[in-house]
Amino acid sequence: MVNNFQREGSVSNAHVGRNFEERARSYFAEEMRIHLRRNFDVQIGVRGPRDTRDRKFDLGAIDPPILVECKSHTWTSGGNVPSAKITQWNEAMYFFHLAPQEYRKILFVQRDFNQKKEETLGQYYVRTHRHLIPEDVEILEFDSAKSVAVSLPIR
Repeated sequence: MVNNFQREGSVSNAHVGRNFEERARSYFAEEMRIHLRRNFDVQIGVRGPRDTRDRKFDLGAIDPPILVECKSHTWTSGGNVPSAKITQWNEAMYFFHLAPQEYRKILFVQRDFNQKKEETLGQYYVRTHRHLIPEDVEILEFDSAKSVAVSLPIR
């Protein structure tokens, strides 16, 4: 049975996501000297400190205070926007908006360039969804082949 939504050449999409999280964790440890924990819990809520719930961010730390959501999404095989995946990026922006102000907030995304559109998926997201990106959120685009992350200009 063929799964049309399975990343080509991967065991499972969940496996791809976990591997990307591990690459992100290694990148922060090696390049920034920041040691992050997986499934990092933070209290979030819209009504204030007395009405909050735990939210597990992909990676995070208390010292320094940092929250990281990892997205290894790519353009579709036909070069189209992965609309359902973009909703996950929007959801991450909402959770960052609700997270405590003292945390540095980073969306760590896989660099995937689309020849037809002449932009990466991260650049596309910033161009089309800038209005949903909180002021205090950074987007780092990670090139797996080079093990380099570049900060995307948002403002």
